[in-house]
Formats: sequence, C-alpha cells, structure tokens
Amino acid sequence: MAILNRGGEPDAAELSQLTGHYTIDQAHSRIGFSVRHAVVSSVRGEFTEYDGRLYLDGSQPANSTAEVVIEVASIDTKQAQRDQHLRNGDFFAADTYPRITFRSTGAEPAGGGSYRLPGELTVKDTTRPVTLDLAFLGTTTDADGVRRVGFEGGTTIDRSDWGLTYNAALETGGVLIAEKVKITLNVSARKTG
Repeated sequence: MAILNRGGEPDAAELSQLTGHYTIDQAHSRIGFSVRHAVVSSVRGEFTEYDGRLYLDGSQPANSTAEVVIEVASIDTKQAQRDQHLRNGDFFAADTYPRITFRSTGAEPAGGGSYRLPGELTVKDTTRPVTLDLAFLGTTTDADGVRRVGFEGGTTIDRSDWGLTYNAALETGGVLIAEKVKITLNVSARKTG
C-alpha cells in the first residue's frame, strides 16, 4: 500500500521502506462494531484481544496480505450482562467457537490513498467473503526506531449470513436487533521484517 504522507506522492525510497511484514499494535488499534438496537438507538462495542499480521508490498499493492484472529470472549460493549449474552449460544457460542478470523484474498487500490481488501471472514465455522474499505493514514518511525503504518475503515455485514440470528419482536413493531452490523477498524501496525 503506497505511502501518502502530507498529501504528496510517494517516492521510491518511501515505497521500499514501507514494504515488509507488520504486527498490529493492540495498544493503539481498535476492532469495533455497532448495530441498531430497539429501532431507535445503536449498541457499540469492540473486541479487545486479537492478533493481526500484515504484509505490505509498496510497489505491488495486490501482493499485500492481512490476517487477523479475534478472541470472541474479549467482546466488550461496556455492559457485562449483554457481553455474557453475546458470548453464549444465542450469538457467538464462544465456548464452542472461540475465534473469529479474517484472511485477505487480495488488495486493490481505490484511489486517493484508499484500498479495498477482499477476504474471507469466519464466524462460528462459517466462512463468507467480505471486502474491507480502508484509508491509509500514513507512516512514521516511532520512539523505538520502528516503522509504523496506520489504516482506518471497515465494512457492513449481515449478521445472519454467519448464523447470528437471535432476535425478538418489539411490541411497537420492528425487532430488537438489526441485521446489519457496521465493523470499524483503526489499525496501527509495527514493522517486524
């Protein structure tokens, strides 16, 4: 993925510095979600434990790859009773299916420092294609002398495609939980090689 710092086009030296393997820094990253609740509000949450690895190819973005493994039990919506419900069999069944995975199958420049990252999302042993839309935020060298890159973006999925079908009808009409879930990503990754 190309470096686009300060609105300028990357030069060959910047591209060569970008190419390599990276690990997502959990302390400076977030994997979040939001879903409409009871028609009039949204519930927001995040997964706090995950492992993510990237390979970025600055000269051939299509060769870039990403893989993320999320620990389902780390779900956090700031409400303990709801989090426990999300972990049980009505939703993620975390005891049986402890991990969610995403593996990219390509990378496509979308112009203006944006990229489309098609891949496969696996939830509860069901694997389906998704495409992440990402904006490249830039690159820097941190206080330890390590190169960092940043991205933000996400996608919207239909949770029923992965067997997350629990719901309840509301007396006033509609359902308790919408089908569409917005996934948001804020990623800071450190170069490892």
